[in-house]
Amino acid sequence: MTIDMNIKGKTAIITGATGRLAESIVLSLAKAGTNCICIYHKNSTQAKKLHTALKKLKTKSLFIQTDLTKPQNIENIFACLGKFAKPQILINAAAVFEKKPVEDITFEYIRQTLDVNFSAAMMMTKKFVEVVSRKTKNKQKPIAKIVNIADIVAQKSPAGFSVYSASKAALVAATKSLAKELAPDFTVNAVSPGIINWHKGISAEKKKKIISHIPAGRTGTPAEVAGAVKFLIENDYITGQVINIDGGRTI
Repeated sequence: MTIDMNIKGKTAIITGATGRLAESIVLSLAKAGTNCICIYHKNSTQAKKLHTALKKLKTKSLFIQTDLTKPQNIENIFACLGKFAKPQILINAAAVFEKKPVEDITFEYIRQTLDVNFSAAMMMTKKFVEVVSRKTKNKQKPIAKIVNIADIVAQKSPAGFSVYSASKAALVAATKSLAKELAPDFTVNAVSPGIINWHKGISAEKKKKIISHIPAGRTGTPAEVAGAVKFLIENDYITGQVINIDGGRTI
């Protein structure tokens, strides 16, 4: 008899839901019967497509367009969940990604990157914990799961991505600290994808060179990342871990 979480009928909040990776996570959870609260910023067209896909899966969903760098907007998200069961899953996937050499870095760019990639995840986590916490600890079973979407650049940072890499490294460090702080009621883990989607402007020659350093010999897929996220949510005994979905690139 397993004590791991059965995600069918549970409610999950997914930030950055219209991104390619997060969209795959949403669909994976929805196919397993999870109700999905999808948070997105600007991509209304993709949000409509994803909403249509979730309707076909006959799962409950709610789409909220908002800017997670505004504290009041995070409060508003949790005030909108009345018709849903208390959320038990949080996926922090919202992120901005941009190559920026040191000579082009500005205070505004640093603030924006850290606000979206790190601060928003921390404040979403804070509010999530507040909403789902209970006074009585259960040392046998966590009550909720948090999964942060990091990046292998937190360990293996390429040139030109210093600020982005630092934001993801901060998220990894916070994941491990929060896992200790919030146990045993919450598990907190991270998934660090490797090359899943190529960034704009990369040449065919550069792609070939990068792939030559990946033992698996290929890029990954959004579905492979989503599978790892689902695994972490369903397992009650894994916490404080970072799973690299990178084809062995960080070995």
